[in-house]
Amino acid sequence: MSDATEGGHSVSGPSPDRATPTREPVTQDGAVRDPIVTDPADVRVVMDADQISRACARMAHQILEANRGATDLMLLGIPTRGVNLAHRLAAAMAEVEGVEIPTGALDITMYRDDLRRHPTRAVGHTHLPRGIDDAVVVLVDDVLYSGRTVRAALDALGDIGRPRVVRLAVLVDRGHRQLPIRADHVGKNLPTAASERVRVRLDEVDGVTDVTISRPTDGSPGSGPDTTIDDHGDPA
Repeated sequence: MSDATEGGHSVSGPSPDRATPTREPVTQDGAVRDPIVTDPADVRVVMDADQISRACARMAHQILEANRGATDLMLLGIPTRGVNLAHRLAAAMAEVEGVEIPTGALDITMYRDDLRRHPTRAVGHTHLPRGIDDAVVVLVDDVLYSGRTVRAALDALGDIGRPRVVRLAVLVDRGHRQLPIRADHVGKNLPTAASERVRVRLDEVDGVTDVTISRPTDGSPGSGPDTTIDDHGDPA
């Protein structure tokens, strides 16, 4: 069972018996894989730490402007790095508004649309700073790709409550959408080929902060367009 906490209380999520929790790293096709091999010469930094910081500050101001302040705002990050980005946005908004912005995490594992084919997934944890009914919820993620991760997040959110408004903030929008989903706030629009890999690294998780784009070495895991991955291990 996937558990969520709301103000210190547990909120139960769906428990399909087709999913078995695991801690092994998996890719889009559900297989346990070695890290993707890339030629260092093919790795290009497209955002450094300062650029990411400025992008977060800009998105924070945009979110506040769209909401006309911080009233009823709640940020929910999609693990892993979406949670860290949500806290960065909350800190930037707190500097402007002088109030703490409720910030939490929304696990989408049990709502992925590939569970029937690949049931072995690591189940994460959902944390809600308060109830979401009638709140203005901003979902936060690192990379927007096919839109399937966001669709799963909307399904997860709908099972928890009924927000007044749901918006989406992403650090990088790399295109190649497979669903009619659009981000409201974007740090950087990054044109990519489907076979390229966009990697977001944050100091809180990786010890370094940047965004890189690379093309996997031919023959290595993830070198084809059907196995391009991002932070979630699927085209998200």
